[in-house]
Amino acid sequence: MSAVKHRFKAFRPPASPRHCALVPFCPRHLPRYPACRNLDVLSHQALLAALEHWFAPYARGISRLAQLRNFPLAEALRSLLDYPAQRRLDQEAPERLEVPSGSRIRIDYGADVPVLAVKLQELFGWQESPRIAAGRVPLLLHLLSPAGRPVQVTRDLAGFWRTGYRDVRKELRGRYPKHPWPEDPCTARPTRHTRARQRG
Repeated sequence: MSAVKHRFKAFRPPASPRHCALVPFCPRHLPRYPACRNLDVLSHQALLAALEHWFAPYARGISRLAQLRNFPLAEALRSLLDYPAQRRLDQEAPERLEVPSGSRIRIDYGADVPVLAVKLQELFGWQESPRIAAGRVPLLLHLLSPAGRPVQVTRDLAGFWRTGYRDVRKELRGRYPKHPWPEDPCTARPTRHTRARQRG
């Protein structure tokens, strides 16, 4: 275990695990819930100090750093929280959010504010910015082109539809003619497909 502990100090997953990313988010936005206030057990320092208690049950047979790439980190971190805390987190700070197209998009809690990066066409018909934490926290929307490139960053989706969408539509509909660019995005059908696939 000492060898694995040494390697764990240098281990960083490719993306910030949701439960660790929620450590600064929950005390700020969910102060009423003791279970959420006690998420300091998920800080890197606390995890390292208690490595034998949470890491060992999932680390049988691990002896090399390369093996840690397949370590079930999210499952192990979730095991540190009791059931009420898990339920509260899932309700107030969900891992994914369903958008009008039906896609379930992962929320990124690693930044200062939670971010939802989603293709613009998938939000047609959504007139207000989505919120989490019982409506207290608006998500920062990274609106993407059909190629997945950011075209707008906003917390005010309604304002974007009113004032920004027209310019984006003018610029991109010639570049992506196979994708829908309706004049009124608030009443258009949301989609993750091209117009041809919609008709099919």
